[in-house]
Amino acid sequence: MLKIGVVGVGHLGKIHLRLLKEIDLFEIVGVFDTNEDRMRVAETAFNLRHYSSFDELLEAADVIDIVTPAVSHHNYAAQALRKSKHIFIEKPVTCSTEEAKDIVALASEAHVKVQVGHVERFNPAFIAAQPFIRHPLFIEVHRLSTPGVRGRDVSVVHDLMIHDIDIILSMVKSPVKKVWANGVSIISDTVDLVNARIEFDNSCVANLTASRIALSNRRVARFFQKDAYITIDFLEKKTSVIKLLHSPNNSELPSFIDELEQRQSSKFLNFTEPVIIPNNAIQTELKFFGEAILKDTATPVTIEDAYDAIKITNQIIEKFKPVSLMDN
Repeated sequence: MLKIGVVGVGHLGKIHLRLLKEIDLFEIVGVFDTNEDRMRVAETAFNLRHYSSFDELLEAADVIDIVTPAVSHHNYAAQALRKSKHIFIEKPVTCSTEEAKDIVALASEAHVKVQVGHVERFNPAFIAAQPFIRHPLFIEVHRLSTPGVRGRDVSVVHDLMIHDIDIILSMVKSPVKKVWANGVSIISDTVDLVNARIEFDNSCVANLTASRIALSNRRVARFFQKDAYITIDFLEKKTSVIKLLHSPNNSELPSFIDELEQRQSSKFLNFTEPVIIPNNAIQTELKFFGEAILKDTATPVTIEDAYDAIKITNQIIEKFKPVSLMDN
């Protein structure tokens, strides 16, 4: 079993602890948090040892799970990598592109496994859609959340949009050519509503909107490609595929097309909903991380993937000076 220590036992850290306890690949050796009250609550709730310093946790563990605010990710990751510990880091890997680049270098020197928590890669709706996504030409994404307290320490680009940036980069195998963006600050000191456009060298264009001031939650991505249109609802865990069929005699033709329509056209739309296999995405990503360590295989979301995502994230932020609607 892998001896894992968890640093950061806030809301998400507690979720990690609960799920790690259910994965037989891991033995949780203890926790550390700069907030002693929070740490002791976790210690009691999960019957785990707490450590008075991160250094002590490092000595006890072979693997470190970093579930702290993003501003501290680089500090904990750098310390763990210098001790040659495998690490799982919640997204964003860091807020700074330079810090992310440093983690990439440290991971390479340490020869250990690093995985970043881009959890939507493990969303069952996205998993079901992947076989159908081939060379998308246009991508449209809306990730909208109602106002909340958590996540306001970073911009909505780092907090929400980065999920979709990572998904898009994983599906569009082409260098980014140009980035456009605009945003508004409304309820926090950082940007709360953003629209971005990413153009790729292969002519694919992605239009992304992220908001944490919406009236309802919505997380939908649409992939348009030649002869197909794929919709992924990350929130409702649903996927639909619309394919253009070219033969009236094709067995895939939907039953509602009558004979007259078949005679008039050689192209038809076929609607399908791929089978969704339910899972707990966070638990799945943690399990894959453990298996990558034990089998010495690549992690599903590499540190290089995370670097690419934060690089584009910060390019988006650099494209605008957010306008505040609260100034007046």
